[in-house]
Amino acid sequence: MSTSTSAEQAVRPEQGEALLEVKGLQRYFPVTRGIVFQRQTGAVKAVDGIDLTIRSGETLGVVGESGCGKTTTGRLVTRLDEPTGGTIRFEGSDITHLSRQKMRPFRRQVQMIFQDPFSSLNPRQTIGTIIAAPFEIQKVKSEGGTKKAVQALMERVGLNPEHYNRYPHEFSGGQRQRIGVARALALRPKLIVCDEPVSALDVSIQAQIVNLLEDLQDEFNLAYLFIAHDLSVIRHISDRVAVMYLGKVVEIADRDELYNHARHPYTHALLSAVPEADPDALAHRERIRLTGDVPSPLNPPSGCRFRTRCWKAKDICAEQEPQLMQIGAPAHQAACHFPEERDVI
Repeated sequence: MSTSTSAEQAVRPEQGEALLEVKGLQRYFPVTRGIVFQRQTGAVKAVDGIDLTIRSGETLGVVGESGCGKTTTGRLVTRLDEPTGGTIRFEGSDITHLSRQKMRPFRRQVQMIFQDPFSSLNPRQTIGTIIAAPFEIQKVKSEGGTKKAVQALMERVGLNPEHYNRYPHEFSGGQRQRIGVARALALRPKLIVCDEPVSALDVSIQAQIVNLLEDLQDEFNLAYLFIAHDLSVIRHISDRVAVMYLGKVVEIADRDELYNHARHPYTHALLSAVPEADPDALAHRERIRLTGDVPSPLNPPSGCRFRTRCWKAKDICAEQEPQLMQIGAPAHQAACHFPEERDVI
């Protein structure tokens, strides 16, 4: 599918070149009290100072428990939410606080696939109208017409082009997610934020969607920010993995390095919970069971935020917040005063 716009003809960065850079990113949600005269009494620190870099053509996986700030991070990167602090740079340009009008060219380059494949689609619109929406909003003209371009997209993601006039409720969950993928792919973006795109699907359908995303990445040199809580899916699709806990990145490394040589206690706990089909392998693996609940992001613990559930915590963990430091491999960083390597997989 080709268009007459300069955005479609833009030269993509070389493989491995920095596409998106996030520095000190924060998102605080104010907590107020009172009906008439609302007074702020605190803030929920959903994302509290994270640094991430995504290179062209790569997949950065983001994993962590529910409420750790993964989805908020994705919404900040796509500027669906306004950052409280920090900077977001796309291809070297600062887009942190751009106006809606100035964000228009950027939105052609960054798209999002949402978690729920049904609620993210308008039930009153046909899928042809849904997939064509990016063309209409961005005023992009396609050779052969929009309908032809939409049907080509449908065929590329594994949908029958003849179903152009059907409605979302007439499709299965996996087919609806393919509709979401086609919509995200319409303007040939350089980065797609995938917010748990397979968590609502059956396991067999999950594999099909993940394989589709990998094929599209190879074909169009896409970069993905892939958000998930399933470590098996993250391991399959990611090039690098960032582990988040209570609004912070606590460990980041290349995929194989992190899964084989994790250093942060929280990462060890997550990896120990990954299901294992081989009973013999499971028998030789230590299961780490975390005690207590995740602290409130309204009032996170001092120092290391994981210390209230960590079996290695000492006085320094409450007094001093650990920073991401290189440990082992050059691209391996962990935020822990007492990092260690365990055989957990």
